[in-house]
Amino acid sequence: MCSSPHAEASRWSPRTWTLRVRLLVTVVALLAVVCAVIGVATEVALHRFLMQQLDVQLVDAGRRSAAISEMPPPPDPEMRGPRPGADGPSMPGYRERFDPEAGPGPAFLNAPGQATLTVGAVVTSRGVDAGVITADGGRSTLTATAEAQLGAVPPDSTARTLELDGLGTYRVIGLRQRHGGQTIITGLPMADINRTLLWVVGMFCVVSVVAVLAATTAGIVLIRRQLAPLSRVAAAAREVADLELDRGEVRLPTPIVRVDPDAVHTEVGQLGTALNRMLDRIAGALSARHASETRVRRFVSDASHELRTPLAAIRGYTELVQRKRNDLPDDVAHAMSRVESEAERMTQLVEDMLLLARLDEGRPLASESVDLSRLVVDAVSDAHVAGADHEWTVELPEEPVVITGDEARLHQVLANLLANAHLHTPAGTTVVTSLSRRDGTAVLTVADDGPGIPATLRPEIFERFARGDSSRSRRGGSTGLGLAIVAAVVRAHRGTIDVRSAPGSTEFVVTLPVGSQLTHSAVNTGA
Repeated sequence: MCSSPHAEASRWSPRTWTLRVRLLVTVVALLAVVCAVIGVATEVALHRFLMQQLDVQLVDAGRRSAAISEMPPPPDPEMRGPRPGADGPSMPGYRERFDPEAGPGPAFLNAPGQATLTVGAVVTSRGVDAGVITADGGRSTLTATAEAQLGAVPPDSTARTLELDGLGTYRVIGLRQRHGGQTIITGLPMADINRTLLWVVGMFCVVSVVAVLAATTAGIVLIRRQLAPLSRVAAAAREVADLELDRGEVRLPTPIVRVDPDAVHTEVGQLGTALNRMLDRIAGALSARHASETRVRRFVSDASHELRTPLAAIRGYTELVQRKRNDLPDDVAHAMSRVESEAERMTQLVEDMLLLARLDEGRPLASESVDLSRLVVDAVSDAHVAGADHEWTVELPEEPVVITGDEARLHQVLANLLANAHLHTPAGTTVVTSLSRRDGTAVLTVADDGPGIPATLRPEIFERFARGDSSRSRRGGSTGLGLAIVAAVVRAHRGTIDVRSAPGSTEFVVTLPVGSQLTHSAVNTGA
């Protein structure tokens, strides 16, 4: 299943990262930036320093080449006297050490003191005479392109960088002879500088990678240790969030977070202290709410018990009067009929409230083997008799579905769901009751094709005294407790109930565990 581009982009958004990841990424990114800045600054400074050194050597080599090029030719080896134009004695072997005719290129390339790979050229009106000292000390010619490049260098005594054809990067300088007017071009290779700079870059990269990895490892350990109190606060908040806070008595651990007295002034300490104070206030409010609920439940239970006796008396007297209906005036007989019907309705309401009060108090339910298949058939048969204007359908598995529970209460669950479908749907509606077994649970579904339940009513449909609006016709005397009883009984059986509704389709799905023993602990259903 492919994820959407928006979800993929959100995954990489820093806003979705945890605080630990953001802190770690920030620290590592800052360190990487600092290493990069230091590396670039060092590289620039080293490049400038090496270029200045090379330029000093280039100027010396250029001046030396210009001076040598102005010297007269060396004497012949047979000559034994002073060199022409020289004041000193003759220099035996001088031609062997400086022979202007040895090899191509200018004569000064063969003079003592010239470094290997030095490029030299003499530019005259007749052309360019250029050459290079090879690595073994010999002399070699240049390509025509390289000679043209050297010939274009002006004699302004300014060092400049050229990419000479066939030789690489060179630093060259042009000087004009003081006598003769020729232009002397001298160049020194930049290969050593480039190799040095490349080596420094590689060294910085290795050091930076090692530093970033070390910082990442140390950052993970330090951030995890420093944020451990915050993790404890989050774990405590999750523990409280998992509690059933909406009903029953709630006991919150106090304090929920242990705060070191020496760290109260820190951000995490302030957060833990604030959380403890908030939970103290919440615990107080929940205790007050539970006390109020307890009083209300006790009142409902007591009132229901007390109302049963007068209601029974009222119904008894009305039944007695109804036996002599023919002796009464019509208006009195009608009034007594209304009193009897309302007394029956009030009795049903009291019985429902009393049942909810008993469930609230955790009264134990019967624990017996219940054949849900037979229960469904009986309940649907009763509903068919009460609502002959509806279509009633049953879907049962081939094998009976048997669970452990309270048969009377489970029958009441199904009867209430069927009555709800009958009362709130128009005539001709089809009601389908199905039973199945799935993953160790029994699934009971009551579905109808009526107008559906309004979306605004669904969140509170299982609350007490919740009533549907005009979209689900109220043609009977609904007390608003039927679905609340259904939810309470299902919870008492460790089951769940869900509702899915849309125009033309409404489903109540009850899921009950198979073979599970009921607990006799308190079952809270809300007030």
